[in-house]
Amino acid sequence: MSGDRIRGAFIGLAVGDAAGWPAARHRSALHAPWSRRLHRELDAFAEEHRVTTLPVPFALNQPVAPLRVGPSDDAEWLAWTALTMDHPRAEAFRELGERVRARISVATALDNLAKGVEPPASGHDNPHHFDDAAAVRAVAFGALGRDPTQDAQVTNAADGVLGAQAMAAAVAEAVTSGDVGRAVEAALAVLPEESAIGHNARLALSVARKAGDPFGAIPALDAALHDHVYSYGVGAAQTVAVVPLLAETA
Repeated sequence: MSGDRIRGAFIGLAVGDAAGWPAARHRSALHAPWSRRLHRELDAFAEEHRVTTLPVPFALNQPVAPLRVGPSDDAEWLAWTALTMDHPRAEAFRELGERVRARISVATALDNLAKGVEPPASGHDNPHHFDDAAAVRAVAFGALGRDPTQDAQVTNAADGVLGAQAMAAAVAEAVTSGDVGRAVEAALAVLPEESAIGHNARLALSVARKAGDPFGAIPALDAALHDHVYSYGVGAAQTVAVVPLLAETA
């Protein structure tokens, strides 16, 4: 049964990755650079001329396979982590080199490592130390009941590391017991209440429980939780914080 649950954890991440808006943008990298440039120019034209009909999705005589719903970088990072988790983490990242398409936190960490900056400084001295890149990789650690901290500290710090620890704890409990409630409690147990991610996770649960279902909770969560001033949509204090409530109310 645990093997089925491990597969479920991996497939669940891949499905979530595939369904997300970022994956569609990431898959467009498979198209010719000129087609992506033209797409940007059309967006600028629409903005300037107040046109509301936008070309999405957009292939322009290119193969349409990249437009099909499918996972992209999150699923790739999960697979890479599962294959390399027995390697010392900084060494595994160094072997990737510097020409990897990646998030700001990972790109900065790779640059830090190339300069001889070791973890945890490679994750701490990082403008996006707070993102959820390590939380994605933590699914692999959680599925095998392992601690993701050393991996997370390569690219992240503070809420970025806490998010990875919470994700791994939740996945580990889900794989072991199959109990959603216990998985939620396992995640909350590693999130200090005074941290931003811990505060947000408990707030998100409160909001979701009042709403009663994930769809009803979305507008309330948007108002209560999301950063509308500066947001790349990857802050662990927002994204990982909503995972327990979505699991509980699904």
